[in-house]
Amino acid sequence: MTSTDLLPPIGPVTTDDLAEGLRLVVALLRQPTALSADWSRPAGTLDMDCWETAEHLADCFFFYGTQLAQQSPPVEDFLSFVNHQSAPGKPWSVISSERESGVEGLVQVVEACGALHIAMVRTSAPEARAFHSMGTTDPEGSAAMGLVELFVHGYDLSCGLGLDWTAPAGLAARALHRLFPDAPADTDPWETLLWATGRGDLPGRERLTADWRWHSAPR
Repeated sequence: MTSTDLLPPIGPVTTDDLAEGLRLVVALLRQPTALSADWSRPAGTLDMDCWETAEHLADCFFFYGTQLAQQSPPVEDFLSFVNHQSAPGKPWSVISSERESGVEGLVQVVEACGALHIAMVRTSAPEARAFHSMGTTDPEGSAAMGLVELFVHGYDLSCGLGLDWTAPAGLAARALHRLFPDAPADTDPWETLLWATGRGDLPGRERLTADWRWHSAPR
């Protein structure tokens, strides 16, 4: 029997799923080992270091939440917030955390932006839409996008900070079902999510590159 045999039928991604994902990743980043680690290390295979990756995660939540907020006129592009770079060659971002606040302050920023996204998903009507370059999405799709951001960047951060991180199989399976309809359904959901986002291998499947995509449009 494999881990996939133990999963319940796959349903939609819910606000509670997103909230649980946020709780798990915030708890991961608040481990004493994480708080005392060197956050200038690369985050997995990314071009960003761990601090920048956490800021990027907060930035994703901010963007996904605010995209759901604008419904009149309908959203047809990303909102025109000013992106900035902390230095040449660094990632572009709207959200950043004061370095003087330390890692705990950074984690608080991630948690707060995640709560913003959760609140917008919870209070948006099912017919609400949020622009995304990979497909204008609905609240459930937005929640799934947030969950994938949490899990894959939680993995990136765990690699950089020397932590162990595995996402719950049920949550990973629902996110896969919503955003990666072409992914295999008979393999371990966590390993499959890492494969679908260019971070891992699956037997018999070619490893994906940085050009991987999800399908966020309503299905």
